[in-house]
Amino acid sequence: MALIAGTLYLTVIICGIFAEKHVRYTLVNLTDGAQTVRNIKNNVMLFRMGFVADLIMQLAFFLLPMVLYELFKKTSRAMAGLMVLSVTVAVAIMCINMLNHYAPLLLLNPIGINTSYGVDQINSSVLFYLEMHNKGYHIAQLFFGLWLLPLGYLVFKSNWFPKIIGIFLIVGCFGYLLDFVVYFLLPEKSKAISAYITAPADLGELLLCLYLLIQGITRTKIINKNKY
Repeated sequence: MALIAGTLYLTVIICGIFAEKHVRYTLVNLTDGAQTVRNIKNNVMLFRMGFVADLIMQLAFFLLPMVLYELFKKTSRAMAGLMVLSVTVAVAIMCINMLNHYAPLLLLNPIGINTSYGVDQINSSVLFYLEMHNKGYHIAQLFFGLWLLPLGYLVFKSNWFPKIIGIFLIVGCFGYLLDFVVYFLLPEKSKAISAYITAPADLGELLLCLYLLIQGITRTKIINKNKY
């Protein structure tokens, strides 16, 4: 179970970084519609790959808490259930939100729905949908943060993981929630502080992923060794 959970977690991390930090960071400039449209037109396959990677991430993220539930249900069934519920809501929001990522491809399709649109209208429409995707991502972040609280509690209370990982996850929960509030109430400050207030969550999740993989591989080797 630990190896499966670690593999799913690693999939979430890799696909998420690729879609957000490589694809959208490289192609999307929310202050310049013309440049963004040019970037997408010149890198259509990369933009599509970002879309697919995001959906793979959501699928892995949907399955992850179900596997973790089996690991943690003896520690606290209620907290394990809250963990699953939080992720389910987050994934539902994110999957619907991915339509905003795909919309620019329809707008830029020469035989698509944009035949009556002028260049400026297409540029502004592309930026609108990508900005809505950004907003939708931060709405889902409310539940990304919430799931870290029961997860951190379970990691801390169980005897299988270093307690420091649980502490990072619990602190990370409140970091994500604070980032959500700052993004919508003080958007001019959000970009400057977001990376700092979400750092505990990032560190906690990375450590948990690595620990799950290491424990899973170690136990698999022990089981295989005992077969002979």
